[in-house]
This record gives sequence, structure tokens and C-alpha cells, in this order.
Amino acid sequence: MTCATETSLRPLRVSALLNIVAVLLLLTCIALIITQTFTMSIGYAAQSLTAFIGQLLVLAQFLPQHQPLTYFGAANAVTLVRAGITALFAGLIGQPALTPKLAWIMTALATAALILDGLDGWLARRCGTQSLFGARFDMEVDAFFILILTVLAWQSGKAGIWVILSGALRYGFVLLGYALPWLNQPLPPSRRRQTVCVIQTVVLVLCLTPPLIPPMSTVLAAAALGLLALSFAVDMAWLWRRNHLPA
Repeated sequence: MTCATETSLRPLRVSALLNIVAVLLLLTCIALIITQTFTMSIGYAAQSLTAFIGQLLVLAQFLPQHQPLTYFGAANAVTLVRAGITALFAGLIGQPALTPKLAWIMTALATAALILDGLDGWLARRCGTQSLFGARFDMEVDAFFILILTVLAWQSGKAGIWVILSGALRYGFVLLGYALPWLNQPLPPSRRRQTVCVIQTVVLVLCLTPPLIPPMSTVLAAAALGLLALSFAVDMAWLWRRNHLPA
């Protein structure tokens, strides 16, 4: 990286760091409150913070794609909060079964994440801060949140281990792209894709609520998985036609 590029990135990195520190402090407070209120091990807080920092380390390499903007922006700050909420869910993996009270609290946090998911894109358009980094940040947090929810749905006995496929499909698609480069071509914006993602998240959140138990939770999770698999199949077919058939 050249000195000029490094210098131009400095204000953006400082802005991003300030936002990260603020959300990290908030996340730490919430994780410790949950730990104390529900007499969980300190491992919950440590696991949540590790998941949050891990997300940031993965996404840090894409920060230059936010240029020429020199500030992190409100939209990315909202996505950062969503990453923090996702980390709070990640902390529950391997923990004892959720009490009904904690399950409802986590449902409220997931609902807040869903609302914020619609807010960050609106803020980016309203403030003129749209960027490749912002789009990537939003997508990766969505994908990781769905993966964590699927693991928790299986862990809580709301669906079989197959439900994790809902969270693994996107990562499998990325890995398959290394073997089939035509899968790496950009896809056009799709309302269908966005809708399926929201449906998938809502269903998985509902599966974590105390009233929804098998077989209903299993049926809903299976239907959502089928819908998601169909959406991936449509995208793969579109990419194949674009790269293998005459114009």
C-alpha cells in the first residue's frame, strides 16, 4: 500500500475505530448484564466479545472500499450495532438452555436487529454514504446472524441439525465459487433475494421463542430452508445462463 493511500485511509480508520469502541463498550455492558441477571458463566461475555471482534477482523480488509468517504457514517454505525447484537447471540452457543425470560429478551434484540437492517440502507441512501464496503458489511452481518440463529435453533431442539444448512448455504456458495469461477460474477439487485433473507431471519427468530415448539418450529424451519435453497438455485441458474449461453 502506498504512502498516499495510507494517508487517505487514516481519517476513515480513526472514524471507524471511534464507532467500534462505542459499540464495543455497549456490547460489553449488555453481555455482563445478561451474565449477571441470568447467572451465566463469564464465558458468555467473553464468547460474545470474541464473535464481535472476529467479525470486524474479517471485514477490516474491505474498509478501503468505503473511500473516497473519510468518515464511517451513520449507516455503517447502525450495521455495527447489528454486528454487536449478532455477537450477543453467538455467545449463547454452547450455553445451557435459554430460560423463557432470556428467550424473550433475545427475541426483542433480534427484532431490533431486523428493524435496524432496514434502517442502515435507508440512512446510506439518505446521507449519500453508499459504498461497496457498506454493502459488504451489511451482507456479511446478515449471513453471520442467520448462521448463528440456525445453530441456536438446533441447539434448543427446535429443529434437526439440517437447519444449519440455512446458515451454511451462503458460505457454501462462496466456497463453490473457487471451483466454479462463473459463480463469482455480480448478481443484479433482487427484491426476491432480500425478501427471502428477511423471511429466513424472522422464521429462525420465531423458532427461538418459547411458545413455538416442534413439530411447528420444525415445519417452519424446513419451509424457510426450502425457500432459501430455491432462491440460491435461481441465482445460480441466472449466473450459469449468463456465462454459458450466447448473448
